[in-house]
Amino acid sequence: MPELDLLGSILFYTSWAMMPILLAALGEILTERSGVVNIGLEGIMLISALFAVYVADKTLNPWLGVLTAIAVGALIGAIHGFIAVYLKGNQIISGLGINTFAMGFVAYSIEVFWGVRGYYTPRPEAKVPRIPGLGVSPLFLVTLGVAVLLYFYLYRTHSGLRLRACGENPEAADVVGVNVELTQFIATVIGGALTGLAGASLSIDWLASITKQLPAGRGFIALALVNFANWNPLYALLGSFIFGFLWTASEYMKNISSIVQVIPMPLINTIPYIATLMVVAGVIGKSKPPRSVGTPYRRELD
Repeated sequence: MPELDLLGSILFYTSWAMMPILLAALGEILTERSGVVNIGLEGIMLISALFAVYVADKTLNPWLGVLTAIAVGALIGAIHGFIAVYLKGNQIISGLGINTFAMGFVAYSIEVFWGVRGYYTPRPEAKVPRIPGLGVSPLFLVTLGVAVLLYFYLYRTHSGLRLRACGENPEAADVVGVNVELTQFIATVIGGALTGLAGASLSIDWLASITKQLPAGRGFIALALVNFANWNPLYALLGSFIFGFLWTASEYMKNISSIVQVIPMPLINTIPYIATLMVVAGVIGKSKPPRSVGTPYRRELD
């Protein structure tokens, strides 16, 4: 039936559209559960996407590109973590700095690396291959696995309990012997690595290109998704599916002339973002963030 074929196609492309948002949201959930805020997701995704394309295109090995993106994301996460955890800096300003730097750095680097302005498409061999027989990206299965494992880690392990204690009550965690600063720093690095993987999923997997505005607000949607999910990885999985489905549906709407004649194309592009923000707005006040998130922990001297 044509209707089932259309639905199947939408669900297929939804798997791609939800990947970068879910990965970035999972990284931020881990980071914020430890007590650190990183609003620089957009910038981390953009810079990681750039280096994923550069390495994959040079080596014609997409997996080296993926690993590079993870490493770049972890490095930026480490810089942010050092500023936030050890220097006790303003976490919001640090995140804004990442986003601002990324916009200029990536636009300049595209011209330096490839001699073009604003846009580059890597060679087909640099793109992450599909799973034979299924047609989906292996990174999609990895993303689902990360969501489940992160939930299990946070809520079913003693280590996860200690990490959550750092975000809820770092003083109490410190008293029972948890190294709060190290825990927060490692969580921020891993969160950055997951966001870096999100950048790779955009540039050498789903969209197979790099532009100076590649994330297109997905980093900020991921931040909103963290609130919607109530800092729960499985709820983030649901929220990312909603956004991915709406994004894919809006792309199909562009091909229906009767809809385009009524709704301007730029307005159609905003549908998934507006709908996601409306859903998030509906849960604000019902979700409960970690009590000490965003507040640098300062250990009292004996």
